Amino acid sequence: MKTLALRTAFLLGALTAAGSAFADDKIIIMVGGIEKQIYLPARLTEELGYFKEQGLDVELQSEPAGVNAENQMLAGAVQGVVGFYDHTIDLQAKGKAAISVVQFSQAPGEVELVSAKLANVIKSPADFKGRSLGVTGLGSSTNFLTQYLAAAHGVKPSEITPVPVGAGNTFIAAMKQGRIDAGMTTEPTISHLLKEGEAKILVDLRTPEGTQKALGGLYPAACLYMPTAWVNTHRTQVQKLANAFVKTLKFINTHSAADVAAKMPADFYAGDKAGYIAALAGSKTMFTADGRMPVSGPPTVLKVLQAFDKEVQGKTIDLTKTYTAEFVSAVR
Repeated sequence: MKTLALRTAFLLGALTAAGSAFADDKIIIMVGGIEKQIYLPARLTEELGYFKEQGLDVELQSEPAGVNAENQMLAGAVQGVVGFYDHTIDLQAKGKAAISVVQFSQAPGEVELVSAKLANVIKSPADFKGRSLGVTGLGSSTNFLTQYLAAAHGVKPSEITPVPVGAGNTFIAAMKQGRIDAGMTTEPTISHLLKEGEAKILVDLRTPEGTQKALGGLYPAACLYMPTAWVNTHRTQVQKLANAFVKTLKFINTHSAADVAAKMPADFYAGDKAGYIAALAGSKTMFTADGRMPVSGPPTVLKVLQAFDKEVQGKTIDLTKTYTAEFVSAVR
């Protein structure tokens, strides 16, 4: 009996250890709206099998509002977020450390749409005063950019009403129902509303050129950011993630929009594969080819946040601690 008890204890201990090892090895990444084209590299990496190729057990979860994805990371529920780089600056201002380890894009990939019914009234962000403006969530990157566009055109943040409407179908419904006068969203939602004649483009941030025109410089957006402390203690896993994502970025850079779209699940097309491909073809230049942060990008993002974000204003921000090229530089 004693021997049996010892064996049972040994087996239970081994199973517990195995379960713990699996839990430690599994990496959960929250994507700020997995169906958005701006976050295409996340699901594409999975579809191409690059996570498994690196021996990684990665689970992708989706949360339409980037600020909620950030909160999940801070709570320790996920190890990383595929979201906008600007969160790393905002977090540093709040005394928290997060770092972009792979930079997916150098432009937001977003568009400020205006309801077709108000296109003759709202002709630029200068006309935002008193308007209800759709954003994915309060404290989200779309909210940051919307407030900046308003401020840059002489409209105070207090003079607009940001309305959290999520993305995709919820954004479309808000626009059609008149709950928002204008709003910032991404593909494929943009093409859907334009095709139906429900909206018109007010500010286009889907390409580096359009971004420089509207914001005065490149605006690095989609990236994989993680808690700095986790990165420092899991360098091997982070390197493998960088290997996988950079390989995906190279795939995007060297293949046509049609080839890339063919690798994605059919439900990502939102019922319009041709439109999905056309939208991707028109904005594919927003993605970096190697996961590196554009040198001129972080100062532009800081400038945008300092224009209205009270958490950032008056704070000394060390941009070198908000991103790193260490892991993408080691990709072979």
